[in-house]
Amino acid sequence: MPNVSPTTATTRRRLVRDPGFLRLWSAETVSHLGSNISAFALPIVAIRLLDAGPFEVALLNLADFLPFLAIGLIAGAVVDRLPRRAVLVAGDLGRALLLTIIPLAYLLGALNLALLIGVGFCVGVLTVFFDVAYQSYLPALIPREDLVEGNSKLELSRNAAGLIGPGIAGAVIAALRAPVAIMLDAGSFLLSALLLLSIRTRNADAPAASGQKRAGATPRGSLRGEIAAGVRFVFGNPALRTIGAATATSNLFSTMANTLIFLFAIRELHMSEALIGLSFTISGIGGLAAAAAADRVSKRLGVGRTILYMSPLAGPFLALVAIGQPDATVLNVALLAASGFTGIASGTIYNINQVSLRQAITPEPMQGRMNATMRWFVWGTIPIGALLGGVLGESIGIRPTIALGGALSTLAFVPLLFGPVPAVREMPTGVNDAQGLDATR
Repeated sequence: MPNVSPTTATTRRRLVRDPGFLRLWSAETVSHLGSNISAFALPIVAIRLLDAGPFEVALLNLADFLPFLAIGLIAGAVVDRLPRRAVLVAGDLGRALLLTIIPLAYLLGALNLALLIGVGFCVGVLTVFFDVAYQSYLPALIPREDLVEGNSKLELSRNAAGLIGPGIAGAVIAALRAPVAIMLDAGSFLLSALLLLSIRTRNADAPAASGQKRAGATPRGSLRGEIAAGVRFVFGNPALRTIGAATATSNLFSTMANTLIFLFAIRELHMSEALIGLSFTISGIGGLAAAAAADRVSKRLGVGRTILYMSPLAGPFLALVAIGQPDATVLNVALLAASGFTGIASGTIYNINQVSLRQAITPEPMQGRMNATMRWFVWGTIPIGALLGGVLGESIGIRPTIALGGALSTLAFVPLLFGPVPAVREMPTGVNDAQGLDATR
């Protein structure tokens, strides 16, 4: 019978009693709840109110993620020069202000697709800086041996928001129309900013670049030099490089399919917003269960094999969505729910382990640039996938595009076979533990 490590029990007690972590956790929870409402409402606005087709929906999706490709590398170098909590608060406040534009434009009769895309792009710019700062803030807020537990709790909240958010969005859309539902997201960003402002931790908020004497620090140079150092660090490390390639492959092809899911459900399957919301709510259960189980799965399989095994699981279920039929309510809800459940569950366990591994093997002064380079690498394929989905949806049809994207996304595991990640058993807790993962292989 396996022994329960006193360290693990102490870690769980330590995190749930850590006021800084609890406030970060609460901020992320409310922010993700609002974002899930917007993620549901924005495509509905485009499709129902603005009569968007496959290419227009793809442009909306592209606008959200194009900033990761355009400025992701710059963001990492900038974040490493600034207090991270200040970046997080500014990102929340800015996104709250931008999202308020959509319901105001709707009430004034001035809402159009160009405005929707423009707001999405500007929100995406702020999200780039927020996400880089957020992933760099956690390792400075809690000990590295607590990262899997901490990331598991954050993913648990993310998936709880995914479980509740679509249902709330569906109810609000039915009662007040989709643009008004977006105000809930603006409010969630305001509350998140207040919670982040309340964190009182001495060391976590310091700019990484100010700690010149810490391990791994280099004297501050030009932005170009710091960006280049981040790129060299990521692509020179076989663990980071192969994790990035696997995630980028998954994002490219799954986005190609997922870009068209709302359009497919509404236009071809004749599903109502309530039925789509029900499917998404069932999907969210998978993420909630996975976040709760991720630590146990990682301990049983090992960190590396968990990352490897989770990477291809979502693809087949996503491809199966394409067999849905018009007005076949039970079949269509089951297909969407199964695809979402499997994708969110496997993605949650995958992300908890790969993000924790990345954080654990990266020196603290390099965290911002590492996270920015990885986001640029892995999220940079999302706008490309969205554009591919729009073009293929217009040319070969929505149904074949979804099937093709799902099938190709199963190849995400292949890059991991060419690096050291599958052999990683336990999470590294220090520089010496991580040395075996940074040699070129």
